[in-house]
Amino acid sequence: MMLYGMIGLGNLGGKIASNLLEAGFQLQVHDLDRTRAEELINRGATWCDSPPEVARGVDGLITCLTSPGISTKVMTGPDGALSAMPPGSVWIETSTTEVDELLRVADLAQSCGVGTIEAPVTGGVHRAERGEITVLLGGHEADLQRHQGAIEAFGGMNFHLGGIGTASTLKVITNMMAFVNLISLGEGLILAKRAGLDLAASYRAIQAGSGNSVEFESVAPVVLNGSFDTSFTLELACKDLGLMMQLGREYDVPLKFTGLMDQMFLEAKAKYGADAWTPHVVKMMEDATGVELRCDGFPNKMMDGKDVLDFWEKQKSAK
Repeated sequence: MMLYGMIGLGNLGGKIASNLLEAGFQLQVHDLDRTRAEELINRGATWCDSPPEVARGVDGLITCLTSPGISTKVMTGPDGALSAMPPGSVWIETSTTEVDELLRVADLAQSCGVGTIEAPVTGGVHRAERGEITVLLGGHEADLQRHQGAIEAFGGMNFHLGGIGTASTLKVITNMMAFVNLISLGEGLILAKRAGLDLAASYRAIQAGSGNSVEFESVAPVVLNGSFDTSFTLELACKDLGLMMQLGREYDVPLKFTGLMDQMFLEAKAKYGADAWTPHVVKMMEDATGVELRCDGFPNKMMDGKDVLDFWEKQKSAK
């Protein structure tokens, strides 16, 4: 069985590591916070004290980190992982990153005989937990085939988009489109509440109609129950929107609506803090209007697909 290293065991990286172990892969792990690794260690993962240690002897090294700068430092810094990776191994970057920086590090990796697969994921942490998150892929076909088993272990559908840089570009676009839907669900539900509509009935009707989206279906419940917990912070959202604005400038596309969203998320980050979950941009709308979007009965988690059907069946049975 192939050996993988995993650096970054946060909300997403921890789920990726867990699914690799579940699939039977050998795994060695590292994070700045060792407590994040305890459950994985108990299940057979090997703890490593540094990036070079976790990279030593691997077939593939997976990184899941919060910013392009941190990813570059982890791979190429004075105590970087790249120096310890064996020739013929592959770096698998699942972080949402900046394309030019990714290409630069991939070139450095190539000079060391190390391949690169970019594999940013999309669909929400709840899907990552089930191993059903969508994986966007960029890289050489031979590398992808060799590591297909690991990618399928932590992801559901995967899409090979081309060479290095293609997947990261689409990931930023995908996140921007999700943020559009997050803002629209806030404005739509606040208007429904002001108009006197029942929020549970409104959620179900929108979810079954043309106004639905993955973001509405999965995130509206954590707004309606008041937890706001998407396991994705305003800090990360602002980083992704900044990358989107950078792409707009690079390709001369006037992203007027994205620019407005960027300002809204920056305002929410200033108001509630960098570590607040992304639906706090909706909380900002609630505070501005005095309308609170709360509804009894919604579970304290994101829902989609079968989760939504199960929820409504239970609601029906309760009546």
